[in-house]
Amino acid sequence: MLLPHEKTVAERGSRVFLGGVATRGQRRRLEGQQEASMRLRIVLPIAALILLLTISQRTTSQGVASGICKPASERTKDVGCWILADDSMGTLMKSPVFWHIDAYSTRATAVEDKGPTSTIVEVQRKTLLMTIENENEHPRRGERIGNIGPLDIHTGENYSAQYMEVVFMPGMTSLAHLHGGPEAWYMLSGEGCLETSDGAVHYARTDGPPMIVPAGLKMFLTTTGKEQRRAIALILHETSKPATTQVHDWKPKGLCKN
Repeated sequence: MLLPHEKTVAERGSRVFLGGVATRGQRRRLEGQQEASMRLRIVLPIAALILLLTISQRTTSQGVASGICKPASERTKDVGCWILADDSMGTLMKSPVFWHIDAYSTRATAVEDKGPTSTIVEVQRKTLLMTIENENEHPRRGERIGNIGPLDIHTGENYSAQYMEVVFMPGMTSLAHLHGGPEAWYMLSGEGCLETSDGAVHYARTDGPPMIVPAGLKMFLTTTGKEQRRAIALILHETSKPATTQVHDWKPKGLCKN
């Protein structure tokens, strides 16, 4: 901090220079220094603002939408990975099984068709009955909109079905992870690419075949294309195992290209 008698040259005027009268050249140098200092004061905040905006934009468009999927009860925004349910299916005695998706006009009607391996969820204001069963199971009242399988499981094991609504913007990625059972997607919009630890690349689109990934593979998801990706995901995991586990001993090679 400067004392009152230690004012800078700029505060005392351009005509005073080190206690004496400044020459014309000295005044010009002083004025140039003051002008450069003023430009620096303006440029630095602008540069910092641009940097922050760039980082924010990169995080929004290319960052991880959700490191860990969260319960739908904690949902405060559309984008992210939201757990709709994680229900016990009991002991499954036949393999493979299929994931049936049926739409209903009312929740009460869906309840009437609900079985021991069924779960009712609400997605985009639609009532959906999800059922894990054999391939030929059909609803009594609902409209069949999805039939995804086969899903290979270990017979005689207790399984749980975790259902999620996943909403990612183009460029968003997941963390590297694996599941405690097979995973499947029902695409509602957009497209996605999954790179797995066996070196394979899986693409999922609304007009393509369903995405099915067997248990045990490590994976990395990238939202490709130019529109928002929205999907319902199923992880049919052994009840004794977590649905999802983040992995650190495998890194994707970047095989998914937009």
